[in-house]
Amino acid sequence: MKTIIYYFSATGNSLVVARDLASELGNAELVPITKALESAENDSYDMLGIVFPVYMFGLPLIVKKFLKNLQARDNAYFFAVATLGGLPGRALTMAKDILKKRKIGLAAGFSVLMPGNYTPLYGAIDAKRQMVMFEREKSRVKEIALYLRQQKRGIIEEKPFLINFLLYKLLYHLGSMTIPGSDKGFWFSEACIKCGLCGKVCPVVNIEMRGGHPAWLHRCQHCMACLQWCPTEAIEYGKKTIGRRRYRHPDVSAEDIAQQKQ
Repeated sequence: MKTIIYYFSATGNSLVVARDLASELGNAELVPITKALESAENDSYDMLGIVFPVYMFGLPLIVKKFLKNLQARDNAYFFAVATLGGLPGRALTMAKDILKKRKIGLAAGFSVLMPGNYTPLYGAIDAKRQMVMFEREKSRVKEIALYLRQQKRGIIEEKPFLINFLLYKLLYHLGSMTIPGSDKGFWFSEACIKCGLCGKVCPVVNIEMRGGHPAWLHRCQHCMACLQWCPTEAIEYGKKTIGRRRYRHPDVSAEDIAQQKQ
């Protein structure tokens, strides 16, 4: 069975899950969503998957755009995996509804708990707890792969419904339209060494280097890649990120993230 897995990842969680799934399923190709936004030739694949993080209890804007343009053959088996640090919100249901309009059925939707990376609200958990979560992720992916290999259908992991629905309505439904311009909150301190890594890891080319320093161009995904990958922790978002522990998956490099660049 030939499989293609599309992914979007800022700090490595979704990339690791996509890699592990590809390894478990075998004969699977990994493709960054940013490389397939306008067109994706999927006629030769029996199974299609998408792995993405949950943002504001919904889909990242770039994932939403990708799904709206997705094409797949009639008998293809399509699955989705959402990585999250808390609740899944309505991300999987959003994906299901968008695909339905494309006449593509979402056969299965899963959630995988990973360390959170939204530094404006909290710092990264300690390394010991991260390792526990990474070990659980490996087991979780094996469970998901077994389900997928059997071509089962019907599971969409979004419980409890009421809490997810309310959070989605309060945050995503109202706040998603502000995401592109949310980069106004980013700034750099005197710790900036003008290395340009922030611009390299930005998956949507939203950072331009001016005089060696980053300038944000207001087409942000709010993925936090620039903040998390800065080697001197010079990039901040507002005032609350100052001093908070950053997060990057230890099995992912900045070069891995930079490969997603549009």
